[in-house]
Amino acid sequence: MVPLTFTLDPAITPALREGILDLWTDVSNAGGSVGFVPPVTSDEIRPELVRHFVAMAEGRTRLLVGHDEAGRVAATAFLARNTHRLMTHWLWLYTVMVHPRHQGRGYGRDLMAAAEEAARGLGGIEAIRLTCRGGHGLERFYASCGYKEVGRVPDAIRVGPGDDRDEIVMLLPLR
Repeated sequence: MVPLTFTLDPAITPALREGILDLWTDVSNAGGSVGFVPPVTSDEIRPELVRHFVAMAEGRTRLLVGHDEAGRVAATAFLARNTHRLMTHWLWLYTVMVHPRHQGRGYGRDLMAAAEEAARGLGGIEAIRLTCRGGHGLERFYASCGYKEVGRVPDAIRVGPGDDRDEIVMLLPLR
């Protein structure tokens, strides 16, 4: 297994933009819990990606990208700083994705370790928070990466009619 190469704050080129869009589409259509329900097209995801890029341009969000041995976008995570002055000591981790063709190889753990390393390097960050959708066992994966469940909102996410899932809040203390 060749490890992914991670880059924090890469230059946003057309190739990177399309690579992230393809990743997000493929992950969503494989049933990944990244804000969409399959089937979904890249045209439906594009506005959300643009919102992420706007937050990056405003300095509120950082992008972590993992490339595979062929140079393709294989994983991403967005680290979002808090704007509330009483909560600037922790950040959110959003849109955590590993391409389905790479799942089961440990790349998810590698991505989480790279995100933790990136957060530690930002200065003043004492914890990472993320949310995940219940029903897929994601909280067990994040717990295996050191995160603790600190909250759960029953039936907060409506995947479809009659298919409500818990929103689970996870925290990784960095100190």
